[in-house]
Amino acid sequence: MKKLINTDKFPVIFTVSSLIVFCEIVVRMKIIDAYTLPAPTSVVYVLFTDYQNLLKHLLVTLQEASLGFVLAILIAFLLSMVMDFFPIVKKALYPLLIVSQTIPIIVLAPLFGMWFGFGITPKIVIVILVCFFPIVINLTDGLDSVDEELIHLAHSMGAGPLKTFRFIKFPYAMQSMFSGIRIAATYAIMGAVIGEWLGGSKGIGVYMLRVRHSFQLDKMFAAILLIVLLSVSLFKMIDKLQEVLMPWSIIEEE
Repeated sequence: MKKLINTDKFPVIFTVSSLIVFCEIVVRMKIIDAYTLPAPTSVVYVLFTDYQNLLKHLLVTLQEASLGFVLAILIAFLLSMVMDFFPIVKKALYPLLIVSQTIPIIVLAPLFGMWFGFGITPKIVIVILVCFFPIVINLTDGLDSVDEELIHLAHSMGAGPLKTFRFIKFPYAMQSMFSGIRIAATYAIMGAVIGEWLGGSKGIGVYMLRVRHSFQLDKMFAAILLIVLLSVSLFKMIDKLQEVLMPWSIIEEE
């Protein structure tokens, strides 16, 4: 029987509420100057007074993050499939994927600006690179963890490599894939913002740079709040999508 009131989230709600109240008090009592740490009410006020400007930039960032995120999923799926079908490809590429994560994205971002210009393309490339790794690694590991007996059973029933992948391996690995997608979802908005920091004329990252240079920290924190809310919303959307595509995972949790 489900609980009428879900108390699992009370600790985090209490902690966040306490921090907000604490910040408001220390700023209002001038223990900390407002130009160093804006009061939470000032941040919320900015969301209402500057919402048109924020929305204009936020939509650009959302477009960059969404395109990059979807492309990262597609590329990761195709590469995982190729590595599963051809083990020699996995032996050649898997170590390179690991090594690629040791290169800071912030170092590569200026190069993308030189190669692709300062439009939307380099931002999408950065989002792809940030989101691609956790998806491809989790999906590849999920495909490798499929029970060998299930594969042998499929082969004994006349299933070829493609049907085995479609009906046995991929459904088995979906849980791992969604774990990677959820991780990538938290990086997507951040990747787009990093790209905007290093070159661009639109986007929430550009907005943050402009208000920081004019020392408008209330607007800076308002932008950060929107980034957090957008990232959490994307994370929750992935959870809902998993529930639709993998209803059996809900039964397992219950």
